[in-house]
Amino acid sequence: MKQRVYTRQYYIDKIRGFYDSDLIKVVTGIRRCGKSFFLLSVMEDLKKSGVNEKDIIYLNLDKRGYRKIKTPDALEEAIEKEITDDDFKYLFIDEVQNVVGFEEVVNGFREDGNFSVFITGSNSYLLSGELSTKLTGRYIEVEMFTLNFREYLEMKAFLGKKIKDNKMEEFNEYLRFGGFPKTLEFDNFADKDTYISDVIKQILEKDVVRHKKIRNRVVFDKVMTYIINNFGATVSIGSIAEYFKKCENINIRTDTLNNYLKILENAKIIYRCPRFDVKSKRSLRGEQKYYLADLGIYFSRNVDARINYGPVLENVVYTYLSAKNYKISVGRIGKLECDFITRINDEYRYVQVAMTIMSEDTEKREYKPFTMIRDNYPKYLFTVDTLLQRKDGVIHKNIIEFISKNENL
Repeated sequence: MKQRVYTRQYYIDKIRGFYDSDLIKVVTGIRRCGKSFFLLSVMEDLKKSGVNEKDIIYLNLDKRGYRKIKTPDALEEAIEKEITDDDFKYLFIDEVQNVVGFEEVVNGFREDGNFSVFITGSNSYLLSGELSTKLTGRYIEVEMFTLNFREYLEMKAFLGKKIKDNKMEEFNEYLRFGGFPKTLEFDNFADKDTYISDVIKQILEKDVVRHKKIRNRVVFDKVMTYIINNFGATVSIGSIAEYFKKCENINIRTDTLNNYLKILENAKIIYRCPRFDVKSKRSLRGEQKYYLADLGIYFSRNVDARINYGPVLENVVYTYLSAKNYKISVGRIGKLECDFITRINDEYRYVQVAMTIMSEDTEKREYKPFTMIRDNYPKYLFTVDTLLQRKDGVIHKNIIEFISKNENL
């Protein structure tokens, strides 16, 4: 029976222009964000465009029948077995890191000129530097995120799940359990949390510990917990080290701390958002914020399920805009902070995020950074308010509607 797959159309549109390119298409993203299903969607899209099924070769190296493929020779042999003629082929390899030295093989098929190659695999390996060293200039990265709110609603409908009449209720549930696609299959909240916890455990065991030398696992886990619990807060390597020294009685060297944070970034658990000075248009060293690949990561690891809308809504906006290829920084304007400065095609956008500006104090606080900006780039204020303001040229948007309509800045 043919498996039904929810198509994440944005990513299809993003990669379609490279279908026939000789560049290797490397699909990355946190484990269980939907990379394998995305490959299936690409294959379906190719078939719809007229590509014959015999010209599509798919190997999932984690599946039965392919798990014994561990060497470049065995991988090449498995691919050759699927080739029936000399027609142009589309080659898909899932979990490619299971083969040590796979780069020679995929690059060999790329250089053949008769193959378009797509691969997915462990983020910690694919992004460790080895891939970029061995395949410099020969690949593009397509980064996937977990479901945004629009996709969340679409996939719910795809699965035949009831969608609440009150959109805010749906949005709150989305904030609480995040956008890992498989969580939508479970109706019980405890089951959702159990699944997300298992995903994090798999990431640590398969993408982090197995591939990285972590001398002190206990301290690494504490650093990870600290960053997850403080997502959206301004931190620096120094402030984190100081916290562990004072509050945990643990001395961590800055290079060790840097290494731990990089490991978490490479595993796509967290994303670093650097600070940017609006006046000089330069990145600032030291302080930055970290955002989560998915909000479910935070709530599955904490007993308190209350939503702190400030960092949570920032996280939603950050991942949504990142998926749309905006380069994002935290803005500094003198002594004030602008939640985000985004850049795309050398054009800037200034973004503030809050739950509401219904109170006068909150309104003043959110608008104040905008008054310090002297250029004419657009300024956006995102809230969940249904009554939207028009003030001082600032574009006030409802976050839920903005994402639901797949809008851009």
